[in-house]
Amino acid sequence: MGNQRTVIWVINGPNLHALGTRRTDVYGSKTLAELTTAWMAYGHNLGVSVRCEQSNHEGQLIDWLHEARGSQGVILNAGAFTHYSVAIRDAIESIVPTPVIEVHLSNVHARESFRAHSVMAPVCSGQLTGFGEAGYYLAMRVLTGQW
Repeated sequence: MGNQRTVIWVINGPNLHALGTRRTDVYGSKTLAELTTAWMAYGHNLGVSVRCEQSNHEGQLIDWLHEARGSQGVILNAGAFTHYSVAIRDAIESIVPTPVIEVHLSNVHARESFRAHSVMAPVCSGQLTGFGEAGYYLAMRVLTGQW
């Protein structure tokens, strides 16, 4: 997979394994497997390897964040953990200067009010929300300096 500096991690949190079947009006019709294939190909075209992971378990997301220390960067969609997981926030902060970009498929600010608050945003390099799968591609371009 190349050295750690040429790897971008894409870490997806709870319920994202259900993409393509869950709330397609909000999250789109592509499955996580389809998106993973597309993200890896896009990364290859940008000259990086992409490692994609998904878990419904907070501790697993934290372990992957620590493993990503020193990589090109992390694209993180922490799902519902975004709104309350201080543990994930602390993991993000602990891997600085590795950049972490928070991504959400839907516009969390246009949905229920609790979704607008991210405990992670203050320690992330940036946040992309509401651009669907394009948010992941934009984040890859930012992390590779090709924007």
